[in-house]
Amino acid sequence: MQTPPIMRIEVPEKNGEVDVKAAKVSGLDQFAIKISSGFFDNPQHGLRSGSGLMILLSGITGYPEAVLVDNGYLTDVRTAVAGAIAAKHLAKPVIDTVGVIGSGNQARGQLRALTLVRDFRLALVYSRNPEHARAFAQEMSRVIDRPVRAVSSAEDVVRKSDIVVTTTPSTEPVVSAAWIHPGLHITAMGSDAEFKQELDPRIFSVADKVCCDLASQCLHLGELHHATDAGLLTLDNIVELGEVTAKKCLGRTHPDHVTVCDLTGTGVQDTMIATYALERVLARRKSFKA
Repeated sequence: MQTPPIMRIEVPEKNGEVDVKAAKVSGLDQFAIKISSGFFDNPQHGLRSGSGLMILLSGITGYPEAVLVDNGYLTDVRTAVAGAIAAKHLAKPVIDTVGVIGSGNQARGQLRALTLVRDFRLALVYSRNPEHARAFAQEMSRVIDRPVRAVSSAEDVVRKSDIVVTTTPSTEPVVSAAWIHPGLHITAMGSDAEFKQELDPRIFSVADKVCCDLASQCLHLGELHHATDAGLLTLDNIVELGEVTAKKCLGRTHPDHVTVCDLTGTGVQDTMIATYALERVLARRKSFKA
């Protein structure tokens, strides 16, 4: 498998960024190159903050086989699925409340995906914009068919939840180590650049299990690099989510343990979902012709 480093273009004057991710997976006849943008002032103009497209190339000839102009939809789906997989293996089996910090498209996807792996009673949401949080709560209560409540602080979300998902482009911690409690699981997925950070690094010094999607990438871009730079975490204390799902190592082993998963998004995920999307398109086209 080949997973090259992420290429990034910063557009600071528009509070934006563009990432290019790719991966060649052994055994597959195609691989994807994804262009993903995040322009975080877009919602002020009625636009999604995230967009992009995926190009699927033949691994045999190198010729383009598909251009998937999905406006970031496939990225949203595969990231939400990764969050659900993390919760499936790292959160307590029986929970009451989940919380999301952030109220954008990824917060919506993460909350929907959590319903696939855990049966919870209540969801909490915090956003820097209280109006957005209230709208999110109203909408998602209908979508997931259970109460979603907007709260006034990130601290409220963390202290009252069994699972917390952070989905912001923050450049400074929004979750404090002082709020951590036994049994908590955190999935942090907003820190996908060196300067981004959602978690207080001290959280990693009290966590019983630290997981990530790709260690080499997270140690450069994700929450993990802030913790290792601060001397609060070493490579020996990190496991990759793939190792857990493949049962090469254990996920949660005690109900009171604190677990953290750092997700920066990988080209492998993009290649797999792009390949699957093309398979679905071709199957549907075949059924129409029949």
